[in-house]
Amino acid sequence: MRIRTILLLHLTFCLPLFCAPLWADGPVPNADLPDDPGQALPQAPVGHPPHTDREETWRALPKDFLHDQKEIWLFPVQLAHGRYLLPTLAIAGGTTGLIYADPHVMPYFRSHATNLDDLNDVFDSYTATGEVVAIPAALLAAGYMRHDRYMVSTSLLAADAYADSAIVDLALKAITRRERPSDIPTGTPFTGTFFNGNKSPFKGSSFPSGHAAGAFSVATVIATRYRNHKWVPWTVYSFATVVSLSRITTLAHFPSDVFLGAAIGYTTARFQTLRPR
Repeated sequence: MRIRTILLLHLTFCLPLFCAPLWADGPVPNADLPDDPGQALPQAPVGHPPHTDREETWRALPKDFLHDQKEIWLFPVQLAHGRYLLPTLAIAGGTTGLIYADPHVMPYFRSHATNLDDLNDVFDSYTATGEVVAIPAALLAAGYMRHDRYMVSTSLLAADAYADSAIVDLALKAITRRERPSDIPTGTPFTGTFFNGNKSPFKGSSFPSGHAAGAFSVATVIATRYRNHKWVPWTVYSFATVVSLSRITTLAHFPSDVFLGAAIGYTTARFQTLRPR
């Protein structure tokens, strides 16, 4: 048990922060160049921010995804050189605090689960996934119908961010193999939930929350790309928050699962997927 506790703390303080902020060390040249070198640089459509963000195309998407994954998984090298220690410690410290708070918080949600049946039906596992995926899908369709290149690029970046965060999420699930709150029998304390050998990262493992990671990765891309419309960040981040909290009220995840999942989604999208090339 002592060895497992030490391993858990190590994972909490180090592995989550493959997704910690990966700020560039200096100015990065504008990567928004046309595919054809002789083609003039496109102007941002009216109402969109200037072309200072990373842009995405179908052709570049697979290569960009692999590049993102390389940068994410090499982040511990940056950490070893003393970079980004503050955000790393902030996320790891918050996750650790919530892990110790989880057994004290979850009995409340278990005893009040029936009070939230109607809300939970709207955000069950498959429905919540569909709602998150529908956002970039709708942007893609609207972008093609409006001939809006910026909107199409935004939808592809949102899909890229979703995939970036999902890989990190599945890797951590495979290592931690945590039981879900719904797996804990009634009357049994919510303790000793990590390192359950029967848990699969694809079905059952709880830590961190894939729904929170996905919702916040998509929300961060859209909020950043449409930041000049003040209602957009409020709307998409509120949606991501509701989806994430629903994972607790449905007893699918612990608060620490959701916190770390949201951190993975935000940091991978904001500081890796959206970083200009």
